[in-house]
Amino acid sequence: MVAVALRGLKSGDIKTMNVNGMIKMIHPAGMPFIGIFTVIAAALTIVFGVGGFAIGTVLWAWCVYFFRDPVRTTPTREGLIVSPADGRVILIATVTPDSDLGLGDESRVRVSVFLNVFDVHVNRVPIGGRVVHKHYRPGKFVNASLDKASVDNERAAIAIEMAGDHPRRGEKIGVVQIAGLIARRIICDALVGSNFKTGEHYGLIRFGSRTDIYLPPGMQPLVIVGQRMIGGETVLADCLSTEPRRQGEAR
Repeated sequence: MVAVALRGLKSGDIKTMNVNGMIKMIHPAGMPFIGIFTVIAAALTIVFGVGGFAIGTVLWAWCVYFFRDPVRTTPTREGLIVSPADGRVILIATVTPDSDLGLGDESRVRVSVFLNVFDVHVNRVPIGGRVVHKHYRPGKFVNASLDKASVDNERAAIAIEMAGDHPRRGEKIGVVQIAGLIARRIICDALVGSNFKTGEHYGLIRFGSRTDIYLPPGMQPLVIVGQRMIGGETVLADCLSTEPRRQGEAR
């Protein structure tokens, strides 16, 4: 159980663990579910004995693992845009944002990060600034890895007016939390008018989902399709960069 709960944590995450470390590394939204899974594990043990205990322990450990909220080290140089989520880049496309995203009608690059049920599901602000728009839209729950999920699925979007000392200050960047095939709950704690630092928490998606980030017009990402992302750490784009879009291949 311990091995399952700790798998995927970086050494920096493990160093944060102390007497209260495990509790601090769990997102508050997960505590009710952990309680429910504890009851289920106890019931399975009573009914099925050792076999039920083993199954219940695996389910409980997965629940704890899903709601983990590890400490991340966010780069603080002005103008850096970090990934808002853990996961894998599945799509990079130039699109015209939907009107309800509050980003205008100018084309921009959208980077889509897919989160499976074993990824950290806490969402983080990609760059410091002020939330100037927020919109929730109900929708479908198709597979989040499909391109149409950006339009058809239930989602919560925020637009951030970027702060800092860089040439793109004052421009907007968009982040969209998208429910997936089995995700049924989007938590977005950001409010219009709220100010965030790069890498700060702002929400969570349960269970398996996708996060889209809409870069300012003309900005190119520094990541490629297939790349693994670490929320709050991986540099996704740079307001100071003039580098063209990167290419890559599996090796």
